Amino acid sequence: MTGRRRSGRRAVCALAAGLLTLQGLAGCGSPDTAERTDGDTRSVQRVLDRWSAAVRDRDEKAYLAAVDPQAWDYRAERQRVFDRLAAVPLASWEYRLVRTGGFAPAPGPGRRIAAEAELRYRLDGYDSAPVVVPVRLTLAGRDGRWYVAAGDSAGRQLWEQGDVTAVRGAHSLVLGVGQDRARLQALADLADRAVPAVDTAWRGAWAGRVVIEMPASLDRMAALLGAPPANYRGIAAVTTGEVGGTAAAPADRIVVNPEAYGVLGEFGRRIVLTHETAHVATRAATSPSTPLWLSEGFADWAAYRGTGRTARQAAPELADAVAAGKGPQQLPGDADFGFTGEAGRLARAYEGGWLACRMIAEKWNEAKLVDVYRAFGRKRPAKEVLRKVLGVDQGEFTARWRAYVAGQFGRTG
Repeated sequence: MTGRRRSGRRAVCALAAGLLTLQGLAGCGSPDTAERTDGDTRSVQRVLDRWSAAVRDRDEKAYLAAVDPQAWDYRAERQRVFDRLAAVPLASWEYRLVRTGGFAPAPGPGRRIAAEAELRYRLDGYDSAPVVVPVRLTLAGRDGRWYVAAGDSAGRQLWEQGDVTAVRGAHSLVLGVGQDRARLQALADLADRAVPAVDTAWRGAWAGRVVIEMPASLDRMAALLGAPPANYRGIAAVTTGEVGGTAAAPADRIVVNPEAYGVLGEFGRRIVLTHETAHVATRAATSPSTPLWLSEGFADWAAYRGTGRTARQAAPELADAVAAGKGPQQLPGDADFGFTGEAGRLARAYEGGWLACRMIAEKWNEAKLVDVYRAFGRKRPAKEVLRKVLGVDQGEFTARWRAYVAGQFGRTG
């Protein structure tokens, strides 16, 4: 999600320095300035090292000693965050400085420096590698010492939003803010049913555990995900994580929208949790070349598998479309799965993907469905995957799917 360039010498250096200063980053300068910046960088990293150790050691006094004593509001905020972290089972916590720059006057004596850092943390028993969170900080230099004076966390981590309640299940860790323990325990219970269900559907190695976060509201959910609330209105849960992960990747987070999730019945909640758990299980085998009809369809297939639900019960939007003579002609495209599109279109995309995966499991077998998923994850072209694994070309597969969809709803084609 990020990106980064160079040229000439003096004139370009002057221009770059001006631009970088506006961005809060240091670029070119005199040897004295460079030496001063290097010294500041080392000093700032030492402050961050002490701050990190204080969290790991649960040393409140040392934690607050690193915060600017004149930054009253920020100091109070950090006090609250430190207290909330007591409920979070941390295996590690570390700040790594990326760069410093952007000097500006501080109120009173001293100066300020902007810093870009990474917070790296692991949840005990769940993350095999650190979660990496970009952090922007302001440090104040006073009386020969640097202090952390401000930060831009903006609620991007659950413990920045309020007091955290943690519930552990046999295969799950549920963290909630603004939720009662009974509701979080119910989530853990459903997740503990979802993990074995997905395990038998996926038949492949994965961590076999999930981390679930339930914030206080839709707005708070959007803050965790760094997107507008409108993107998730009506969406019961989403799973975060990078496709093509490895065994040494941090656990994905299932983030629950308490508003949309709250209006679901018990069966709907079970389907949602199993669907999202399937995304966690298949993440390492998913790549940018995996079509969404397959990744979302497989997650729904794993969720509905063994429930006895008919196509008409599980795919009502598609059933209505077929009844109206508007059955799908092509497999759902990735654009059809956009959260901000028309709700019926999104539902039909999910339902169409589910029926495609259901067809593969029925007409070939469940192992072939997993083979198709893994082949796409290895970045094979669709025509190659379908021909090699299923013995059909893309056109024939689509035709079979159209006929299968029509047949599920009592039509011949």
